Amino acid sequence: MSDTRPGDGTLSPELRAVLRRWADEGGALATRAGVVLLAADGLRDAEISRRLGVSRQTVGSWRQRWTSAGIDGLEHRPRTGRPATVDEAEVVTRTLLAPGGSGASRAVARELGLSHATVAGIRRRWRLVPDEPVSPSVPTRPPLPGADVWVMGLYVDGLRGVLLAGTRLVPSPPATSGTVIGADVLAGLDRSLDAALASTRRDGAGPAEGPGAGAGTDHAASRRQGRRTAVAPGSAGAAGGWAGGAAPGEPHRDPAHAVGTTGAFGADPGQVPADSSGPGSDSRRVAGTRPAPPDVDSRARSADVGASDRALAGYLAQASRRHPDLALHAVTLWDDASDGAPAPATETPQPPSTTGTVTCHHIPARSTWRTFLRAMIALDSTSHPESSRRVYLDLAAELERYAAGRPDDPQHTVRWLRENVAGHLGAESAKAGSARGHTWSGVNQIDLGSFNECVVIETVRLSGTITRGEIAHRTGLTQQSVSRIARSLLDRGILIEDAQLRATSGKPRTPVRLRGAAAHALGIHIDPELLTAVVIDLDGAIVCTRTRSVSADTDPAEFVERVAALGRETLAEAGGAVRPDGFLGIGVAVPGPVDIASGTVLGPPLMSAWGDLPLLYLLKDHFPCPVIMEKDSTAAAAGERWIGRDRRARDFAYLYLGTGVGTGLYLNGDIYRGVSANAGEFGQLCAIALGRVDKDGRPEILPECNPPVSVPDLAARGGLRPVATTGGSTAAYLAVGRAAAAGDRAAAAAVREVAQAVGRGALGLIDLLDIDLIVLGGPFFTDDVADFYLAEIARTVNEFPTARRLRRVEVEPSVLSAGAAAVGAASTIFHATFTPRLRGRETRARHLPTG
Repeated sequence: MSDTRPGDGTLSPELRAVLRRWADEGGALATRAGVVLLAADGLRDAEISRRLGVSRQTVGSWRQRWTSAGIDGLEHRPRTGRPATVDEAEVVTRTLLAPGGSGASRAVARELGLSHATVAGIRRRWRLVPDEPVSPSVPTRPPLPGADVWVMGLYVDGLRGVLLAGTRLVPSPPATSGTVIGADVLAGLDRSLDAALASTRRDGAGPAEGPGAGAGTDHAASRRQGRRTAVAPGSAGAAGGWAGGAAPGEPHRDPAHAVGTTGAFGADPGQVPADSSGPGSDSRRVAGTRPAPPDVDSRARSADVGASDRALAGYLAQASRRHPDLALHAVTLWDDASDGAPAPATETPQPPSTTGTVTCHHIPARSTWRTFLRAMIALDSTSHPESSRRVYLDLAAELERYAAGRPDDPQHTVRWLRENVAGHLGAESAKAGSARGHTWSGVNQIDLGSFNECVVIETVRLSGTITRGEIAHRTGLTQQSVSRIARSLLDRGILIEDAQLRATSGKPRTPVRLRGAAAHALGIHIDPELLTAVVIDLDGAIVCTRTRSVSADTDPAEFVERVAALGRETLAEAGGAVRPDGFLGIGVAVPGPVDIASGTVLGPPLMSAWGDLPLLYLLKDHFPCPVIMEKDSTAAAAGERWIGRDRRARDFAYLYLGTGVGTGLYLNGDIYRGVSANAGEFGQLCAIALGRVDKDGRPEILPECNPPVSVPDLAARGGLRPVATTGGSTAAYLAVGRAAAAGDRAAAAAVREVAQAVGRGALGLIDLLDIDLIVLGGPFFTDDVADFYLAEIARTVNEFPTARRLRRVEVEPSVLSAGAAAVGAASTIFHATFTPRLRGRETRARHLPTG
C-alpha cells in the first residue's frame, strides 16, 4: 500500500478492504474504521456520531488522526509511560511479594506504570484485600474453588506442562512474618524453567522458543495486510489438547483485553496477542511453536501423545494418593499435544484406581503461563509458612535434574510433588479431641508490654536475686522506670520479692527474683533411639521428665503419635504444678537439617523412614498451644544460655555430642540461627580441617562425628572385646565409656581419637568467630568420657589458633543434664518470649501463636 495517509474522500481499494475487515471484527478498531468509512462516503460528523453511537468529539478526533497519520493513526496508542498490555498475574505477584508497605495498589501501579484503578480492579478480581489475610479467588477457567490455595506439584514432559494446585474451603491463618519467598527464588525458578524447556527442544519436541519468548509479530502490519494470528488453545476462541493450555510464552486474551507482561523477576519478551479466529477455525497451532514437518510419522506422534497422557494420568494418581485431604486441580500451563480434535475444557484424564477426582483448568485469560506460575507461588508462600524457600528450591533442583537428563529416556519427565502438607489441615475435631480434658491451653497470658520489661526480666534472670537500684545501675534505666516496671511484674506474678536486706543507712533494700511457677514450658527431644520430654519452670527447674525408647524405622505416622502421647503423659504427670494461664507452649528439638519455616525435618540421620516430614504441623494437630521447632544443637545452646544465667552471659559455641556432632551458637546477645536456621553444621568443618575430602573436593562424612558408632568401632579395632548389649549403638558407646574411665587403653584411645577430630573442627570455630568459650554437652557427653573430651579439645583450641597470644579459650561442661536438647527445647519458648530484642532483630514472635 503506497498511500497510507489519504484524505477523507479518497480511499484506495486496499485501505477500504482493511477498514471493512476491522469494522466486521468488532472492538475499538471497528469504531475507528467506521468513522473513516462513513466520512469517505460523504457523511457529516453529526450523522456519523448518530449512526455509531459515539460523541461528535470522538468522530472529530479520529478523522483528525486519519488525516494526519493514516491507518497508523488509528492503531492503539498507549498512554505515555504505561504498557499497552496488562498481565494480571504479574500485578498479583508484585503485590504479594512487595516489601513493607510497598504492596499498596498505588505503589504497585507506579512501579509497573499502570493506573491505580487498574491495579485495584485486579486485586478485587483476585480477592486480595489490603490489610487482611490472603484469601484469594484465582480466576482460572473455571475458577479454583476454595479460599485456601496451595501449589502441590508440577508435571513437565516434551509436550506439556501442568501445575497441580490444591484447595480447601477454609482459609489458612496469616503466614508468619519472614516466611515469604523472595524475587531471588523466582529468578532461580525462571532459570531452571529455561533450562528444562531448552532440554525438551533437543529432540525436536516441545516449544520452539524459550519460555516467555513467543514469536514477535508486527500487529499493525498484520492488520493492514489482513492477516490473523493463530488462536491459542484454551483462549477465548478455542480449547485444544488435554487441557487446552497455551504454548509456552503465549499470553491468553479475551476479546476486550490486550495481554502481555511488564517482565518482573525475568521478563517475558515478545508476547504475541492471539485474535480469535472463531470456533470453526482450522488453525489450532500456537504462534511461536514449530509445526510438525510433513514427513513426521503420525503414528509415532500419536504414540508420543499417548505416552504423555499415560504418564500424566499416573502422576495425578500418585498425587491423589499422597494428598487425600486436599481437592486437587490440574492447571495446564502449555500443551503441544493438541494436534487432534480439541478436548472439552472440563475433561481431564482421571487418575486410575483413585477415589478422588482431579479437575482440569486453564490459566486465567489475562495472564501468561509463566507469570501465572509466579503468582501461584507467591500466593502459596504468603498464605502458608510451610511453603518456604526450601520447597521451591527443591522444585528448581528437580527442573535442573530434568534439564540434565536424556530427552530420549522414557522417564524424562518432571514429576515434582511436595510432601504431604494436608496432614495438619485435618478436621478441627481432631484438635478438639486431643485437647479435651486438658487445661494446658497455652493462651500465653504473660503479655510483655515493652522492650524495657524484657530488659528488667533478663537482668533479674542473670543475677538470680537483685535489688531495684542494682537493676537501674546495670541497665541504665532510671530508678523511677525500674520501680514502675518491677511493680507491674510483681502484680502479674512474674517477679517475687525476697527478704529485705539491711542497709547501713537509708531504708532497707528488697531484692527481687523470678517466680519459677509463673510460667512453664514442655520440651521434647526427638532422637533415633530415644524420645525425651521434660517440663521446666521459668527459673529452669525441672518439674518432671519422661523418656520412651523408639526405633528409627518406625512409620512416621506412628512416630508422631508416640511423640504426642509422650508429651501428654509428661504434662499430665506435671499436674497441678503447671498453671493453665502460665503454660507458654512446647519446644521440639530435632536432628538437622531442618526447614524451620515449613516445620519440616529433612532426611534426619539414621531416620531414613522419615524422608521430608512436616513434623511441626503434624504435632500442632495434637496440641492446642504454641509449638515451635529447633535444631537440637541450637536448642541446647538456648537452654544453656537460659539456665546458665551469668555463667553464660557472653558469646559461646555449644558443641552438642549426639547422633552426630552439631554446634549451637550464641553470638551478640542472641541465638544465631543463620538464614535457613541450620547454622552450626559441624561435620564438614571437621573434615576440611583434617583434609578428608574426595577427589571432587567434597568433604567426607566423618565417622568420628558420630560418636555412638565411631567410638565402639575404634575401640574394637584397638583390641577391646565388644560387650554384648541389646541397647544398640547407645549401649555400646556407654560400655566403652565405662571401660575408658576404668583405664582400658583401647577404650581411652578410641575416645581420645574422636575428641581430637572434634577438636580440629572446634579450632576452626575459634579462628572464625573469635570467641573464648566452648561448652560441651549432649547425650553422649557422659561423666565417663567428659575428661577426655575437655582435655583434648582445650589443648587444640588453645595451642593452635592464629590469635592464641590474645585470648585463652575456656572449655567447660554444660550446666544442663544429659537431656540438654529437651531442656533446651523448653527454654526456647522462654527465650522467644522474654529475651529483649529490638523490633528489627526479632526472629520469633514476641507473643507466640496459639497453635
